[in-house]
Amino acid sequence: MPKKPRVAVVGATGLVGREILKLLHDRDFPAAQVVPFASARSAGEDILFGNRTLKVEELTREGLVNQCDIALCSAGRNVSYDIRKWVEGTDVVVVDNSSAFRMAPDVPLVVPEVNPEDARYHKGYIANPNCSTIQLVVALHPLQRHFGLKRVVVSTYQSVSGAGNRGVEELSQQSIALFNGSTLKNEIFPKRIAFNVIPHIGPFDEAGYTEEEMKVTHETRKILALPKLGISCTAVRVPVFASHSEAVTVDLDKPADVPGVRAVLAEQPGILLMDNPAEGVYPTPADAVGRPEIFVGRIRSDLSGTNAFHFWVVADNLWKGAALNAVQIAELLVDKDWL
Repeated sequence: MPKKPRVAVVGATGLVGREILKLLHDRDFPAAQVVPFASARSAGEDILFGNRTLKVEELTREGLVNQCDIALCSAGRNVSYDIRKWVEGTDVVVVDNSSAFRMAPDVPLVVPEVNPEDARYHKGYIANPNCSTIQLVVALHPLQRHFGLKRVVVSTYQSVSGAGNRGVEELSQQSIALFNGSTLKNEIFPKRIAFNVIPHIGPFDEAGYTEEEMKVTHETRKILALPKLGISCTAVRVPVFASHSEAVTVDLDKPADVPGVRAVLAEQPGILLMDNPAEGVYPTPADAVGRPEIFVGRIRSDLSGTNAFHFWVVADNLWKGAALNAVQIAELLVDKDWL
């Protein structure tokens, strides 16, 4: 595989696809060429790549396989099912942002700050985790390494951009309608999202958990290689345009205190501490927009438990939660010659 691979961005006209293109350019990814792909509806459009434009191509097997060495895909799981069949027996390596193959035993689920070595053993396909999972495992990883994890409880507060362009539009339109006294329409979210909070992301299972909650549960266990980790999640959609927040509670195996927890989190690559509440220093979604870091603050002991701690985690779901993590995986493959 060449040191300067050809890169395809599948789903290039979507929110995540556009961010992938921006990051490939801004991080000076060593690409011989970048080819944006999308559905037939978007084919022929011009899309920005730095200070120039690229022509969007219709996604086909021939176009993809013949024009790329690495495919960064963010076009939904149904498209991903097709793409995996297309690239079988070829030298194309896919980094897939959909949920289609995250839990497949033969597909690595990778966060470069946490389990980079897993990418080495790909068979032409690597999964990018759920946006909420990524920021969670980056924060859990140093605690696991230093103290061991006994139990994790997380509540997510997820922005509407997690539902794509249409989610952003629905919040905008509903907010305008409320101010104008107009009729509200909700098509993307199950209830009104403007000035509201919805504890419902994805379908419910028989136990009462949503698909999003179970993604966080299963993916965290896989990435941390802790298949029996006690973990439970409540996923909530909030009327914020970008960045996801999480309230996390951890029970640790080894004795720890707040300074010790703070110290190991501060040393973790990818984390930026904002933890001085008395001075008004703690992360909010607005702080994380367009930033690569995962912000952590509000670190404190759990008053109801022994050796348990609470903290608050915020990250841009379109960057580290999706596009940036995918680009970092591609950078890892090139840097380590794992293509």
